Amino acid sequence: MQEEEGRLIEKNVELTEWHMEPLRTTLYSSLCYELAYSQAKRRLRKGDQIWQIAFGSGFKCNRAVWHALRITDPAKEENPWMDEIDDFPVHVPVMERLAS
Repeated sequence: MQEEEGRLIEKNVELTEWHMEPLRTTLYSSLCYELAYSQAKRRLRKGDQIWQIAFGSGFKCNRAVWHALRITDPAKEENPWMDEIDDFPVHVPVMERLAS
């Protein structure tokens, strides 16, 4: 579904594959980084299900269910988070409205 919509936008706005590459790469890599983060934090076990959900404009919603096929040892596998995983999560303070 997303790919069809992407192709439609690409066609209507007259974009080329070269123009769309950064978007597609970012969407692909963001999912991979999220799954790698969960692995590095040792949050996934064999048989776990990961629900991926994305909201689009209007009432569009895309989803997928990923299944963990095995337990991974992040220290033995390539994982982009391993050098800094112990620094996360980062505390993000709650924003307060300033008086006007």
